[in-house]
Amino acid sequence: MKAFQVVKKEHLSEQVWRMKIFAPHIAKKHKAGQFVILRVEEKGERIPLTVADSDSKAGVITLIFQVVGATTHKLSCLKEGDCLRDLVGPLGTPTHIEKYGSVVAVGGGIGIAPLYPIVKALKAAGNRLIGILGARTKSLLILEEEMRALMDETLISTDDGSYGERGVVTDVLKRLKERGEKIDLVIAIGPAIMMKFVCALTAEYKLPTLVSLNPIMVDGTGMCGACRVEIGGETKFACVDGPEFDGHKVNWDLLMKRLRFYNEQEKVSYELAKKCTCGGD
Repeated sequence: MKAFQVVKKEHLSEQVWRMKIFAPHIAKKHKAGQFVILRVEEKGERIPLTVADSDSKAGVITLIFQVVGATTHKLSCLKEGDCLRDLVGPLGTPTHIEKYGSVVAVGGGIGIAPLYPIVKALKAAGNRLIGILGARTKSLLILEEEMRALMDETLISTDDGSYGERGVVTDVLKRLKERGEKIDLVIAIGPAIMMKFVCALTAEYKLPTLVSLNPIMVDGTGMCGACRVEIGGETKFACVDGPEFDGHKVNWDLLMKRLRFYNEQEKVSYELAKKCTCGGD
């Protein structure tokens, strides 16, 4: 088998794909919370993706991604047997895993994918786990069965009420506290706006909260500075200091402003990429 070969490809939901990639060195060293940076082609851009799972015996890592731009579109066009141009990792600081007690894991949309390996590690450490999984609508919810297998309790919300409770994840978290649930730690991964509001709520309850940030990133080793974020008034690099941080210290408004910086260019690039028919879907 060739390095970085696509071993398996699955369509999880609208514009969301799961790929198993042959990368034995990464699979052997990967820990929960870490990510990789890949290129699909020689002149392609480098993008970070969190490793959703790994199998050191098979030498395979699992990547789950949503098609939102040119590179993820091209990635979705790869077929089983095709190879990535290159793949670097594992990168980033692994999640600190210990027995906290009762942990609430909040995942929104594609954020459920990077949450999965963390939940898996926390379960192995003996924690009681409550999962709150959110999506805009039922068809966009991913990894429900896999998460339920690890959770002591799983709660689901959808914006349109098509599945689970109608509303957002913060509504569910608030009801957990109102029923007197003991919570020792909250971990939230999803869109920046979702994490911001989760942290605003947990700050009221004085609940320790970890988040995983996804700023613009280029090299992934701390040299370019593109992924800088403001944490507690200090500049940190998400690629080496993170990607996980204390959610109560994140400057969310600055992060979201930086995430929107190249929106127009990304739209143009995506439209050009879509003109290439690849049969990815």
